[in-house]
Parts: sequence; C-alpha cells; structure tokens
Amino acid sequence: MQTVVEPNLPVSRRLAAFFQLCKPRVNCLIAFTAMIGMFLATPGFPPLLRFVVASTGIALVAFSAAALNCLVERTIDARMARTSWRATARRDISVLETVTLATLLGSTGLWLLHAFINDLTMWLTLGTFVGYTIIYTLLLKPATPMNIVIGGASGAMPPVLGWAAMTGQVSAEPLVMFQIIFLWTPPHFWALACYRRDDYACSGLPMLPVTHGVAFTCRHILMYTAMLAVASLIPVVLGMASWIYLVAISVLDLIFLGYAIALVRSYSDALARRCFRYSILYLTLLFAALFADRLIMS
Repeated sequence: MQTVVEPNLPVSRRLAAFFQLCKPRVNCLIAFTAMIGMFLATPGFPPLLRFVVASTGIALVAFSAAALNCLVERTIDARMARTSWRATARRDISVLETVTLATLLGSTGLWLLHAFINDLTMWLTLGTFVGYTIIYTLLLKPATPMNIVIGGASGAMPPVLGWAAMTGQVSAEPLVMFQIIFLWTPPHFWALACYRRDDYACSGLPMLPVTHGVAFTCRHILMYTAMLAVASLIPVVLGMASWIYLVAISVLDLIFLGYAIALVRSYSDALARRCFRYSILYLTLLFAALFADRLIMS
C-alpha cells in the first residue's frame, strides 16, 4: 500500500477515482428507490422539474456520504481484497481532496433540496447522511456484529425522502417501503459477508460470520428473509398495490426464501454469492413491481 498521495496523477484520473468512491452502482439503487417513492406519492406522474431536482439532491448527498465512508475506512479497505483498489485505500487522492469534493457534493445536494423542494426533505436527507457517516461508519460498524441491522436504517430512507419531496410529509406508505428495505439489508449484506469472511477477518471488523460463524449467520439470513417476505405483502394490505404486485412479490419472495433455506441446509461460498446477487435483483424488481402496479392500475 502506498503511504503518500501519488503526486503525478492527472486531475481527470483523480476525479474519476473520486467518482468511484461515491459508489455509483450502490447509489443508483438508492436513487431508484427514492424515485419510486416520488412516483407513488403523486397521482399520475410527479412534476418533471421537481422530480429531477429532488432526485439530484438526494443522489448528491448519497455520493458525498459514500465518499466519506471510504475515507474513514481507508485503512480497513487497504487490508481487504474487495476494497483495496479504492483511491483512498491506495492513497491516489488526498484526505483534503476527498473531504473537499464530498463537502461540495453534499452541500450542493442539501441546498437544492432546501431551495427548490422543502425543508423536511432536506433535514431528513441530512439525518440520513449523519446516520450513515457517523452513527453507522464511525460508531456501529467497528463496535458490534449487528452493525448492519441498526445501520440499515440509513439505507432504508430513500423512499421516505422521495415521498417527502413530493408531498412535504411522511405517512404510512413510505414507512412501509422503509421497513421493506430495512429488513432486506441484513440478508443482503450478510450473504456478502459470508463469502467474504476472510476479507472481513483481515479487516478487524466484527462482522457476524467472523464473530459467530457462517452457520449462525445463515440462520439469521433466513430469519430476516422470512420477516422481509411478510413485510413485502403490507403494500397489498394497505391498498398501495394490487394483484399485479402481489403476484410479482410472491415469486420474488419464494426465490429469496429458497436461497436462504439452501444456505442453512448446505452452505457454499458460491451459493452465498448467488444469494447476494439475487438480493440486489430482488429489491430492484420489488420497487419496479410497485411502480408497474401503480402505472397499470391507475
């Protein structure tokens, strides 16, 4: 690992490296769930300009939080094969550069929400930022193997932010979407942690497969997947969705439960990797089904 910042790295390479610190693939899913929250909050389609500005503001703050997360964990990332390529771990960009760019992104996003959306969305987004960068990254992650359970609240907020951006309030519907993502996060992350357990052991972080073993973690994956399957039906109970969503989510839940049961019965790293990848598809298709149901039935 390099101990000093690479002095000859071109500006374009530094900016590209910083962009990767923003975790664009992860934050695309975050932005997507926020957008679905906006669509579900408004009859028909949301006002285009408001939709674009709110999505941009939420995404910029999410990018900022991700970059600061990488900065805080740069020493840990350098010990892990999965994250050692990150610019902060390699010292390709400096602490000052990372903090400056992250601050510009985050403050711009919050300003957009304050100036053009509403203060409720701005404060909720700021609270999500603090929850991820401070409560989860600094306090929970190095302290407890249940870090992702509590810290998952930050990742579950985007639909609430999207709903608030369109309505100026928070009601039962976005809280249901929050609950779905909150329960989805542990099995999603623990599947990754299982097949990357050697990486996490090297990092020194108290991840559940390292502290309590893979079998214990797989039982918890099954438990949370079962709770998720129940929670995923609440939109139908509340009248947020119809039979179209019900059919789609029933299939998605059965597949996810199948993976979770298989992990408990006969664990393998390859199976955990497939479960992790499916979990991303699951959440994407769940929110897509909510959107499609609303579009078809309206």
